[in-house]
Amino acid sequence: MEIKAQDVNKLRQLTGAGMMDCKKALTEAEGDFEKAIDILRKKGQKISAARADRTASEGAIFIKTNEAKTEGVIISLNCETDFVAKNEDFVALGNKILDKVFETKPASIEEINGLSIEGKTVSELLTEIIGKIGEKIEVGAYETISGEKIVSYLHGTRVGVLVALKNVNGGSVEEAGKDVAMQIAAMKPVAVDKDDVAPTIIEREIEIGKEQARQEGKPEAMLEKIALGKLNKFYKDNTLLNQEFVKDNTKSIAQYLEGVQKGLTVSAFKRVAVGA
Repeated sequence: MEIKAQDVNKLRQLTGAGMMDCKKALTEAEGDFEKAIDILRKKGQKISAARADRTASEGAIFIKTNEAKTEGVIISLNCETDFVAKNEDFVALGNKILDKVFETKPASIEEINGLSIEGKTVSELLTEIIGKIGEKIEVGAYETISGEKIVSYLHGTRVGVLVALKNVNGGSVEEAGKDVAMQIAAMKPVAVDKDDVAPTIIEREIEIGKEQARQEGKPEAMLEKIALGKLNKFYKDNTLLNQEFVKDNTKSIAQYLEGVQKGLTVSAFKRVAVGA
């Protein structure tokens, strides 16, 4: 019988076994998932199905940049408990996956799971460590960034940031980059500047602003103007360059960077947090 790709993927999600192993097992079981799982078990696969419905809300962040500091990659490897997040095998696997991801730049987490490391796919390696440790373990997030100058920051093991600086012009901006990365880690901006905020977020904030004004008894004719005023406050609080600098709230991040070096700014950033 024909085995569909979505069935193979479903069995892989249920068990953590490799794609080819899942296809062979489903073929042998004539499409019966329970039989296929039994076949995988009989062939020595360490099945992670028992953990499939667990929540992997703990874990660790792994960050890497190239030598020129023009490219960066960040991933989270998630697990169920903080204890496992500190396990040597868990950390070693996270670093192996990070190195492979940095080398290949896959397009998605799905592609990461199919990458080959030392003759095994990432999915197979995850299944092995699940069998050994007994917790659900998965790649939870993956981001890449490129720019004139990339600065990375790791807050403990649970929050990681990559920030791309622009108009560096050969200046010494590492410390400023770290300050900005720490700001991103702490203040969770949604975008670099006003123009980078997603239209859906803007629409939502305007509607919220209107409803708040309406609840306060403001006239209908004034709702739009009041909502736009609230939107400007949203920009100030939630866009990086307009946020107050945590280390000196008399200036914005944009003003801080301009004071470090004329024209210095941020072109992009990525923030990944375990359990977010």
